Amino acid sequence: MNSCRRIARTGDWSSGVNTLLTRFRSRTNCRRDPGPASSLSRGQATAAGEKPRLTAADLARKVQQERRTPPAAEAPVSAQQKRVEELKRFSLQLQNVHPNVLAKHLLRSVLYQDKDVVVINKPHGVPFRDDSRATSISSVLPVLSKMMDGMKVKSDSQLIPCLGLEKETTGVILLATNEEAAAHILNLHRNNQVTRKYWVITVGVPVPSEGVIDIPIIERGVPGPRPHYKMALSPLFRMNDAGDGVTKVRAHRQAHPAVTRYRVLDSSGGCSLVELQPLTGAKHQMRVHMALAVACPILGDHKYSHLDKLAPQKLPERVLGKLGLEQSKIRHLPLHLHARQLTLPQVSQADVDVSCPLPKYFTQTLKRLHLSLPDKKEDQ
Repeated sequence: MNSCRRIARTGDWSSGVNTLLTRFRSRTNCRRDPGPASSLSRGQATAAGEKPRLTAADLARKVQQERRTPPAAEAPVSAQQKRVEELKRFSLQLQNVHPNVLAKHLLRSVLYQDKDVVVINKPHGVPFRDDSRATSISSVLPVLSKMMDGMKVKSDSQLIPCLGLEKETTGVILLATNEEAAAHILNLHRNNQVTRKYWVITVGVPVPSEGVIDIPIIERGVPGPRPHYKMALSPLFRMNDAGDGVTKVRAHRQAHPAVTRYRVLDSSGGCSLVELQPLTGAKHQMRVHMALAVACPILGDHKYSHLDKLAPQKLPERVLGKLGLEQSKIRHLPLHLHARQLTLPQVSQADVDVSCPLPKYFTQTLKRLHLSLPDKKEDQ
């Protein structure tokens, strides 16, 4: 009885295998034989109840079609928006970067170097002295001196800060490589023997086109919703009661002498390219003299464009149009104050005379305002 059951099961298994082999061969023959059954369209196969299958060729055609399909059109960006984004990126440039990154940038910005001094082109927005909120130039000088000495393990080289610039100012800064040179430079600076010339773009045209501003300045508090301190004029003369002359007044004890020589290099459309030479070293004296003494504030000077408040600089509509900006976005406009030239006598037995190229944003503004650079002969 048991043997009969085994034979029956074995027979069932054999017949099942034969059935599967028959189906497999029939399918293989259908695929190999390009007969009428294989020439059915995909639509007919679907109508017959079979699901269409994508071959490799179909997938390739689909990918190529997707690549040829143009992407969805992005929202148009106006020239003003592009200008604002450009200034935003610039204002964040080199701020809060790693010290090694700043040191490498300064290494590429060396304008002059000898055994006693090094002159570097300072970038915008980087403080010269130590600043807890951002990486300063002074803080990376040990790394920079090592890079300039070929990254030697045992290196006695050093860089001593001598003549720096404010955070928002670009141009030449001066470093000494030893204590004797640093003391000599500071002595020349105290005796007004170091010549530094600056280029600025002003809102307005100074009248007369050349002159000397000799007005002391003083630091004063400004009350209001945002109390702050800023430098202000402290003149030695005032109008007399009759209004037909001036009367000398006693100098304020806390006022600082401030003398600035200026010269208009070019003017167009209510703006000017002006060369400034400070003959004294009072804090913010060039910005105060231009904004308050001749009523031609430096472009991008948001601190001294208003006498009694802190607010973005207010620009005329025609100037905004040329700059490609809206008044609501003017806060991104950087200060256009550039240390153009440095002349230092009797260092390393020779005079040091270095000119610094203008930053990109400065030259772009000159083009937008149709202001021309002076000839090289006039620049001397």
